[in-house]
Amino acid sequence: MRMTVIVVMGVSGSGKTTIGTALARALDVEYAEADSFHPKANIDKMTAGHPLTDEDRAPWLEAIAGWIREHQDGGGVVTSSALKRRYRDVLRTGGNVWFAHLRGDREILAERMKSRSGHFMPVSLLDSQLADLEPLEPDEAGAVFDIRETPAAITDAALTAFRERS
Repeated sequence: MRMTVIVVMGVSGSGKTTIGTALARALDVEYAEADSFHPKANIDKMTAGHPLTDEDRAPWLEAIAGWIREHQDGGGVVTSSALKRRYRDVLRTGGNVWFAHLRGDREILAERMKSRSGHFMPVSLLDSQLADLEPLEPDEAGAVFDIRETPAAITDAALTAFRERS
């Protein structure tokens, strides 16, 4: 039976890893972190403060779509910024997906990015991500969640919306 994979999307600092791992644990499915799909050149570019181009993102998106394809039998949760509709279209080539979009104000996102350690994404790239972000369109399966809520509240709301999808 084909299952749906949840893609937890949003700009850097939105809480994708926190919510993604909580959803995977609650659903008892495999979790994958989008950053692990980036080629080293992408990580190096972002670490140096340069935004990725669509060409840079192409192999990364294809790799995530491949992971989605591999998890159509048992489901899963994967993170991806999935900033643009066309990026989400690539992810959908992997199979059935449902997007949990974590949305928040720039100030909250920047503060979160400043306070975390060990992550390659500098705060200087936040504005380019926000500029590229295209909200989910009505024909895209998913829901939007406010990052001002607690991780537990976001996870509960996402699980409810996911389970109630038509």
